[in-house]
Amino acid sequence: MQKGKEGNRSELKDALIKLLEEDKEFRYTVAGLIGYKEVMDRLADIAQILAGMRDRLVGIEESMEQLRKDMVEGFRRHDEELRRHEQIMEQLRKDMVEGFRRHDEELRRHEQIMEQLRKDMVEGFRRHDEELRRHEQIMEQLRKDMVEGFRRLDLKISAIGARWGIMNEQSVRNGLKGILSKDLGYTVEEFKYSDDEGYVYGYPSSVQIDVVVKDSMVIVLEISSHVKRSDPPTVKRKAELYERVTGRSVSKVVIVTPFIDDDAVDVCRRYGIEVYSI
Repeated sequence: MQKGKEGNRSELKDALIKLLEEDKEFRYTVAGLIGYKEVMDRLADIAQILAGMRDRLVGIEESMEQLRKDMVEGFRRHDEELRRHEQIMEQLRKDMVEGFRRHDEELRRHEQIMEQLRKDMVEGFRRHDEELRRHEQIMEQLRKDMVEGFRRLDLKISAIGARWGIMNEQSVRNGLKGILSKDLGYTVEEFKYSDDEGYVYGYPSSVQIDVVVKDSMVIVLEISSHVKRSDPPTVKRKAELYERVTGRSVSKVVIVTPFIDDDAVDVCRRYGIEVYSI
C-alpha cells in the first residue's frame, strides 16, 4: 500500500515536471502561485516590522513630547535665570553709576583740596620769599651797623691810645660796652666760666670773655693790650667753650688790640678771627 502511494507521488511528480516543461502557461501559473506566497510571507514580515516600527515611533513620539516639555521647562527656567541675571546686571550697572558718581565727587573734592594746597604753597613761598628778603635787608643793615660800629670803635680805640699812650683794657672794655649798647643797640655780656677740664689753657682755670649779642648775631670779643702768636688759638677755644656751655652758635670772633704781632695776624686769618687794631 505504501508503495502504491509513493508510486503515485512519483508519477505525479513526473507528470508535473513534464507539464511544467511542456506547458508554458501552466509553468507561469505555478510560478505566480509560488511568488505570491513568498510575497505574502514577505508582506507579513513587513507588517510585523511596521508594527514594531509603529511601536517604536510611538515611543519616540512620547520621548519627543517629553523632550519638548523638558525643553519648554528648561527654556522657562533659562528665561527666568536670564531675567534674574538682567536684574542683577541692572543693579550692578546702577551701583557702578553710583560708584562712579561718588568717585567723581571725591576726585573733584580732592582736586579742590589740591588746588587750595597749591595756592597755599604759592602763598607760603611768597611769604617765605618776602621774609627772606626782609631778613636779608636786616642782615645787610646789621652788617652796615657793625661796619660802622667797628669803624667808630677803631676811632675810639685810636683816640684812647693817642690820649693815654697805652691800652687800659678795662677802660676800653667799659667804653666799648657803652658804645655798642647805647649807640648801636647791641647787648654786651661778660662770660665767666670755671674750666675745670682745662679745655682753654690745658689746665683748670677761670675763663672770661666778652660777648656782643644782637638778634641772632653772637660775637665773641677779646680785648687785649698786646696779641702774640699764641693768643688767637686760645681766643678760638674760648669761643668754642662758650658754644659748648651755652648752646648758642658764635657768628664771629673779634680781637681788639692796639698791638698785634705780624705772625699773630696770620694765625688770626687762619682761624677766621677778625682783628681791629690801631
